[in-house]
Amino acid sequence: MPAASKHPSSASLGPRLRDRLGSALRPGWTRNLLVRRLSAAALMVAAVVFGVAGTRADGDVEVLVAAHDLRPGQVVESGDLQPRRVANRTVPDGFLTDVTPAVGRTVTGRVRAGEILTDARLLSSHLPADLTGIDDARLVPIQLSDDAVTSLLRPGDVVDVLTEEAEVLARRAVVALHAVEPQSGGLAPSRTAAAPVLLAMDAAAAHRVAAAGLDTSLAVVLH
Repeated sequence: MPAASKHPSSASLGPRLRDRLGSALRPGWTRNLLVRRLSAAALMVAAVVFGVAGTRADGDVEVLVAAHDLRPGQVVESGDLQPRRVANRTVPDGFLTDVTPAVGRTVTGRVRAGEILTDARLLSSHLPADLTGIDDARLVPIQLSDDAVTSLLRPGDVVDVLTEEAEVLARRAVVALHAVEPQSGGLAPSRTAAAPVLLAMDAAAAHRVAAAGLDTSLAVVLH
């Protein structure tokens, strides 16, 4: 009786693990594709890890922002501000975190709703020095003879102050604040019709301007 022929089993037909590893390790298109995919996946994972780590390291901070538009000359009330958490890297120097120091102080320039409030936006004893870069700088309120000129001024503008006789009293004074509404009435004289302007300048110039403003009308020249 002829011996039965031996047929290879299904297990012997399948590639063994060692053969698969050998095939993967041999140079070829399949191996290169596998390496590229693994490298791309590793880079994506690394990017996610570093991004999360950077966000945690940077963190966020609670600041005060304007709850609505604030006008120059407006006195801050508690309802004018609201807290908001923002990324620490986006916060400017001098930002405020507590509403108490801001309440009752005057806004020096227009602040948009949602804008982070800083100490430079509020009147303080340090404001003239901050505006001019002069340690002994002073703030001097003056009234210009022409209200139309006053309306053109904005906080931060640099001006020279002159008398009617064209005598220069101060150079490179900085506008810190001017009233939003002209302080005038129907019977008010023309000289008091102009809204007051608060200028920052060095101490000597401030004394000259303050003294001259008692007796004569003042004018400014914008830089």
